[in-house]
Parts: sequence; C-alpha cells; structure tokens
Amino acid sequence: MGKTIIQQARGHGSRRYRVRKKAFSIKPFYPSDLKQGEEWEIIKIINSAGHSAPIVRLKNKERKVFDNIGAKGLFEGQKIKIGGHEIGDISMIGDLKNSTRIFNIEKKPKDGGKFVKTGGNFAVIINKKGNEVSVLMPSKKEKDFNCKCRATIGEIAGHGRLDKPVLKAGKKYYIKKAKSKLWPRTSAVKMNAIDHPFGSGRGKRIKSKIAKRNAPPGAKVGLLRPKRTGRRKR
Repeated sequence: MGKTIIQQARGHGSRRYRVRKKAFSIKPFYPSDLKQGEEWEIIKIINSAGHSAPIVRLKNKERKVFDNIGAKGLFEGQKIKIGGHEIGDISMIGDLKNSTRIFNIEKKPKDGGKFVKTGGNFAVIINKKGNEVSVLMPSKKEKDFNCKCRATIGEIAGHGRLDKPVLKAGKKYYIKKAKSKLWPRTSAVKMNAIDHPFGSGRGKRIKSKIAKRNAPPGAKVGLLRPKRTGRRKR
C-alpha cells in the first residue's frame, strides 16, 4: 500500500504543516472610511513573522486603529496625512506626480491594498491618461490603475533583507515555518518510489511531466496545466 506523499499530508492540514495563526493575525489594509486631510499617528512599529517588512500601527483622534506596511524612514510618533505628499502618507494615485514612488496599491478603489507589499519594493507612477494611471511595477512591467485607487508614498522598509545569507539551517527552517512553507524540500526524483510518483533510482533524467487533469491528489504532480513546455529557444 502506498505512503501518503508530502502534498497530500500538507493538504490534509495536520499540526505539522499548519501555519501559526499568530504570524498572520496582523493584516495591513486601508479602511474604506479614510477622509482626506485627516491625520493619523504611528503608535507602534511591529515586527511580524508573517511579513517581510515592518508593520506600522496608526491611531487617530477618535482612537480608531489600523495597520499599514511601513515605509522606509518612518518612526513612532510620526504623523501620517491622508491625501498628503510626504513619505508614509496615503493618497489617491491620481493626485500624485509622475515619478513618485509608491507601494501597497489598491487593485480597485477601497479594496484595502493588493499590490507591491514585500520588503524593499516600490512602484513608480509614470503616466496619466484620463481616469487611469500607468504604474511601473517592480517586475518592470507597466500596469494601469483607476486614479481613485489609494497607495502609500515611499518605498517599503526592509531593503537588503536578502543580502545577508542565512548561516544556520535552523534559522531558515523557522523563517519558512512562520510563513507555512516547506523547508528543506527534497527533490522528487531523489525519493523512493513509494513516496512520490517521480521516485526510484531509475530514470533520474526525466523530462517535463504534465499531470493529468483528473489525476487524484497523490498523482497530481509535475507541471499542472502549463501554458508551454520544453526549453525556450533564443
């Protein structure tokens, strides 16, 4: 009888593969009722294991609180303005000048922020045409947004987090575990045949394998509904 392979065990949701809820209890977002011109104060900078950048907790005069991704250079006690043009301010991208660096961009107005949220990243406003604003994303591709979508000005703190190598395997394990990612990962062809469909000592120089659409979870491995296969010709 076959053994339960890793992707089956992870999908089952046992304690070993379950993410720590505490790591994702902090969810940065923009409240839908933010008013132009109001001020919020940074009351705390949080080091969250589930995020690659520090999180800033903001409070206004009415004692309402929300969390946002921290921009480079912010500090506790600093005032953030809604509709401002300084680093850390939250504004509609249609009100900002070209070449402004922004992050945590909304996909649709008032959805809370969906794009550019990892440490050290930023996007750049490059053009405005009608109700749309063209933004150069970190992937160097242009994307159009509604001019009423909100974003935070500046670049995300945490740049250089990948420059220093992780010297201990244990540290890498806990970094991955906090984000519910499997590490270390064993190559499928190096497993036994009982543990994986690609396993066994024979045929290690395998070519791309496309998983069948109706394959059961234990056999749905390899390329899943790929757009293309094989080497790309230059």
